[in-house]
Amino acid sequence: MKALIVAPSWIGDTVLAQPLFRRLHERTPGLQLDALAPRWVAPVLERMPEITQLVDSPFAHGELSLKARHRLARQLATAGYQRAYVLPNSLKSALVPFFAGIPERIGFVGEKRYGLINQRHTLDRTMLPQMAERFAQLAEAPGAPLPRPLPLPRLTSSREQGAATRAELSIDRPEKLAVFCPGAEYGPAKRWPARHFATLSDALAARGYAIWLLGSAKDRPIADEITKLADPASAPHNFCGSTSLRQAIDLLAAASFVVCNDSGLMHVAAALGRPLIAVYGSSSPGFTPPLSERAQVISLELACSPCFKRECPLGHLDCLNKLEPQRVLDACLSRSTA
Repeated sequence: MKALIVAPSWIGDTVLAQPLFRRLHERTPGLQLDALAPRWVAPVLERMPEITQLVDSPFAHGELSLKARHRLARQLATAGYQRAYVLPNSLKSALVPFFAGIPERIGFVGEKRYGLINQRHTLDRTMLPQMAERFAQLAEAPGAPLPRPLPLPRLTSSREQGAATRAELSIDRPEKLAVFCPGAEYGPAKRWPARHFATLSDALAARGYAIWLLGSAKDRPIADEITKLADPASAPHNFCGSTSLRQAIDLLAAASFVVCNDSGLMHVAAALGRPLIAVYGSSSPGFTPPLSERAQVISLELACSPCFKRECPLGHLDCLNKLEPQRVLDACLSRSTA
């Protein structure tokens, strides 16, 4: 059996899809499971043993590019895929498997994809409250109950991979290491304030921890602010925008514990099995929680949250501003492996 996954376009969603991949392998021994994925999420899939081969999806967010999708589909038509699992709900994400003539095309109805998806699931948000559950449902027949509990996501980072990444970056592994992921692609209402991260950094540095900041180039400004606010004698090392996602995975794997906003790297850290403190503001752990027994979610659970807004609609961002560093520090020290 050869099957193709049309992968999500977000890092966190891609991690949350792994329980589906594990279920598919459990149901079909010897399955070859390939993934059609944007290059910015490919490093996550490369660290999943369930994925055999990656096919580059060159399309930007929202880009239709019908001719280019036809060309890609003609290439895939020769690969002999018998099934395609289309994880995004957009119409355009279902076009390549349809153009490629893959016989079984499995997914949710989404944007009225009745001709494109021929094994159609209808979403019941009450029965499937979590994103990972919605992905895993695609391993079942439409309408069948979802077996629980789900297998947890697990990304690999070997000792050799970690050593190679540190050599590339010319750094050593500290004995006690805290990694902060201070960004959140969605918007400011998911970001714990820089001053709180700086206070936490100083408290941990006083206890002998090295602090690394990880994220994309978009996270560099908030990371710079943290380093400016922190004690200059023990300021964190800012890696935001200076690593590839592959390298970030290996650096996260080295952590004694990780402190994250609700972000893609939060899900990566959870899947690496690191002790994790996840800070939630405008979003809800009910929909996309970190799937790890070693994760602790911290939220003030105010009456105005979760609002799911990019910026605080009330202008005060109390859900994060009032979440004091001491509470996060206590969680860090209780979960540290160092």
